[in-house]
Amino acid sequence: MRVRPPRERRAWSLGAPRQPARLQLQPHYDPEAFGRFSEGIARFLGTARYLVFQTAVVVIWITWNVAFRNREAAFDPYPFILLTLALSLQASYAAPLILLAQNRQAERERQETERDRRTSSRTQADTEYLARELAGIRLALGEMPTRDYLDEELEGLRAELERLRARLGSDPGDDVRHRAAADRDGPP
Repeated sequence: MRVRPPRERRAWSLGAPRQPARLQLQPHYDPEAFGRFSEGIARFLGTARYLVFQTAVVVIWITWNVAFRNREAAFDPYPFILLTLALSLQASYAAPLILLAQNRQAERERQETERDRRTSSRTQADTEYLARELAGIRLALGEMPTRDYLDEELEGLRAELERLRARLGSDPGDDVRHRAAADRDGPP
């Protein structure tokens, strides 16, 4: 007979109803989405199209209220307080949105600068490595004979050979035949 060890109890069970999620009264917004939205507005506010549109609205507003100043159609008489309020409200929202867009751009530039710094550091390390390798190759090549050195040695050997031929008193053709015969017969 086998005895099973007792099961450990789970913190949750499939048979038990789920607890309702806690109600969070804090507003939730996606900072990236809001940032993209603010950058879009800042981009629009920085265009000539917006400047022309705002100028046209102000001119129409003032023209309308001056033209109909004695009638009920004039909704903002001469000191144009409603226009001033509308422009102040627009400026009060535009300034923080533009600042937010500038902060996001500054953060992107900071990250790009950091990436460039890391790339530059790796490039410098690679360059230093290659410079050390090149210096090692130059040292190794410094120990190898150069063409000028070999030419000088060959000239020295030719001169020595001519001197030996002159001492033996044989012409170059006899020397070659004499050497071939000596190689064939073996040492004397």
